[in-house]
Amino acid sequence: MNFFLAAVGVLGVASSGPLIAATLGATSVSALAIAFWRNAIGAVVMAGPVVVRNPRQFTSVTGAEFRWSLAAAVALALHFACFITSLQLTSVAAATALVCLQSGWIAIFQLFRGVRLRWPVLVGLGLAFGGVVTITGFDMGTSPGALVGDLLAVAGGALAGIYTLAGGKARQSMGTGVYTTLCYGMCAAIVAVLALFVGAPLAGFDSGGWLGILAITVCAQLVGHTAFNHLLATMSPLLVSMIILLEIPGAALLAAAFLGETLPAGTYAGLAMILVGLAVVLLGQRGSGSAMGAAKGRTAEGAGPERLAELGTD
Repeated sequence: MNFFLAAVGVLGVASSGPLIAATLGATSVSALAIAFWRNAIGAVVMAGPVVVRNPRQFTSVTGAEFRWSLAAAVALALHFACFITSLQLTSVAAATALVCLQSGWIAIFQLFRGVRLRWPVLVGLGLAFGGVVTITGFDMGTSPGALVGDLLAVAGGALAGIYTLAGGKARQSMGTGVYTTLCYGMCAAIVAVLALFVGAPLAGFDSGGWLGILAITVCAQLVGHTAFNHLLATMSPLLVSMIILLEIPGAALLAAAFLGETLPAGTYAGLAMILVGLAVVLLGQRGSGSAMGAAKGRTAEGAGPERLAELGTD
């Protein structure tokens, strides 16, 4: 059963990049529209069980919980804006790998906060960011647009790290349903304001556009991450994190199979460096209570801040 859920989860999150790229390329749907609808629908779906079981949880949110949730929502909105836009400029494989540097960015942020990292983590970070240099170097020779897309994906990964850290603070005392409803809902509202500011439509698409939005939301937002949330109850966060890294080669394979995407050999080498580097970072954090957040302060669901860091955002 766990193997099946893991396979479904990997397929779900790996399909995010190819589905978004296909929707952006074949329809009039904008990047901000995709970000808006996947979060709006996600908020409604996550709110349902809380409303049925205990709606009072929404009125018991403290000021500190709201502020951390808002910080997470702002970071998530900017993350989606960067990542989804990057898929219009660079390859799906490169954008997915670069945005998956989330766990690496978290380790770097903690390093600046004075957390001492074990040497394997530092080695893994060096290898992963060496992969970034490799990919951007090859894309620089391809086109300026591809380089801009790479940089947006890197920024998206850093924003995902901020989202995770802020969400971890909120989740120390909030339940999953309340937090995700609040965070996704505020994220959708922020994206709507951004769309209004730049003049990007959020509706009025043809059936193909709505089908693409629905597929992205169901596959990546609901099926993929729901599967990994379930696995966290029966498997170690480290193992789940390692499984999620399969999103990188998975997205590359799906993009090659369904979008006909081909990349220079050097870019594939960069993808491999990021994949191996992040795996080393995660393995190096094993047994270190401070690497991804302390185990104390777990929520009623049994998911501490460090578990949220494993789930990603795409």
